[in-house]
Amino acid sequence: MIPIYRMPVIQIEVTNGCSLQCSQCTRFVGHHKKPFFMDLAMVEKAVKSLDGYEHAIGIMGGEPTMHPQFKEICELMQKHVPNRRQRELWTNGFKWSEHEKIIKETFDEDLIIYNDHKDMEVGQHQPLLVAAEEIIDDRELMWRLIGNCWVQWRWAASITPKGGFFCEVAAALDQLFDGPGGYPLEPGWWNKNPNEFMDQVKRYCPRCSGAIPMERVSSHVEYDLVSPGNAERLKACGSPKFLKGNYKIFDKKLSEADVERVVAEGWTPWSHRPYKQSGPKTKWTDKNDVPAEKI
Repeated sequence: MIPIYRMPVIQIEVTNGCSLQCSQCTRFVGHHKKPFFMDLAMVEKAVKSLDGYEHAIGIMGGEPTMHPQFKEICELMQKHVPNRRQRELWTNGFKWSEHEKIIKETFDEDLIIYNDHKDMEVGQHQPLLVAAEEIIDDRELMWRLIGNCWVQWRWAASITPKGGFFCEVAAALDQLFDGPGGYPLEPGWWNKNPNEFMDQVKRYCPRCSGAIPMERVSSHVEYDLVSPGNAERLKACGSPKFLKGNYKIFDKKLSEADVERVVAEGWTPWSHRPYKQSGPKTKWTDKNDVPAEKI
């Protein structure tokens, strides 16, 4: 694992509400009885707590444009993150036409990550609700995989209304299962090395399958893969998606040979599709990672 201060992005999760319910969602949309909408005072506190952090500061959800004060959130980013190249936005474009002006005033085109999830031919998501501790009996292997988790290396730490987290999926698990919350948003809270956030690692990672090489699932199916223990937790928290039966139990034990086979087959869980977008009419490939084609 790497220190939080070396992670490429820290996301400010302004809501976990979304207009979609994709399979294996990293924010577990559909499992919450009621979404949160971060109040503006908390958003400002979150942004200000990242003063001195040198990498990207993201606005994300759920779907952030659903927030009733999205315009004001963008204005806070402009005020407290003066370097435009640090500001990033993740959106499915739900209210793009309504907010396009403020979005373009706040974020550079190549720092808008737009994914409407409408491409039925692509879109593979890594299962996240299959608890590693339930499917990997070899504990040394389990912790080795967790120690090399791609989410922590490639994606983001997060801030939710409950505080700061070393990992965006850990933050979502805390919200879903009513965990104890994250680190207080004091200035420099993110200046932690792995030893200093190991309490969160031990609390959340064994209940997550993000780090476990396993076959991915189309984002367009209606169910989530869930391990038996997490199924009980979803039932206990009253998950609407679970109570509707939109899940499949995964209780297969995985060996090191199983893991190696999936990796050899080209496991790239961080890549949902072979292209990126920064808006409904802009598309580029990962090959050179710059806008290259208009569609």
